[in-house]
Amino acid sequence: MMTPYDTGETKEATDAMDATLNQSKAIRPSRQEAEQAIDVLLRWVGEDPKREGLVGTPSRVIRAWTEFCSGYDDDPAQMLARTFEEVQGYDDMVMLRNIKMESHCEHHLVPIHGVAHIAYMPDQRVVGISKLARVLNGFAHRLQTQETLTAQVADCIQNVLRPRGVAVLIDAQHQCMTTRGVRKPGVSMITTRFTGVFKTDDLLSRRFIDQTKLA
Repeated sequence: MMTPYDTGETKEATDAMDATLNQSKAIRPSRQEAEQAIDVLLRWVGEDPKREGLVGTPSRVIRAWTEFCSGYDDDPAQMLARTFEEVQGYDDMVMLRNIKMESHCEHHLVPIHGVAHIAYMPDQRVVGISKLARVLNGFAHRLQTQETLTAQVADCIQNVLRPRGVAVLIDAQHQCMTTRGVRKPGVSMITTRFTGVFKTDDLLSRRFIDQTKLA
């Protein structure tokens, strides 16, 4: 059932994302092929994969990337499945501030580090607060752009929990900009996504932004 806070576009975007993930899983190379690719990369940069310091590096790199991209095996929507209705009529903003976040840029495969702030206005039910951080991790531990990550987190919470509104702000530094290319260390990027009452109520969205500044 659709609520006044749901949009058809959000569901279509979620379905398209799921289809892409299912396709990528179907054609996933073997671990051996992945390690061979790292061996090729080492030789391409001018290294000798057989020297002492690099023996075993392909295997270690693949183990690391298994952690970095563990989100492809997660279902963030499922993390919000259990909710609680005994909240004594609480109907104000629920917010997690300053959630440490790490991801990897899909354009250069280098780290993105930052913090996220997530809030929602409950509609008769709430979710365990750790689940919001798990939803963030589920999407962040994939190859990402910050814009996509922000939208995915907000839309997942909106679609599954069906609150009156969701607000997400991510403030992060991208090593594709700080350690290469233009090389501007210290620069951070801010993205936001508002749904429902956070999108229609300027005072509420300002209140959310003000709360993030206290983190």
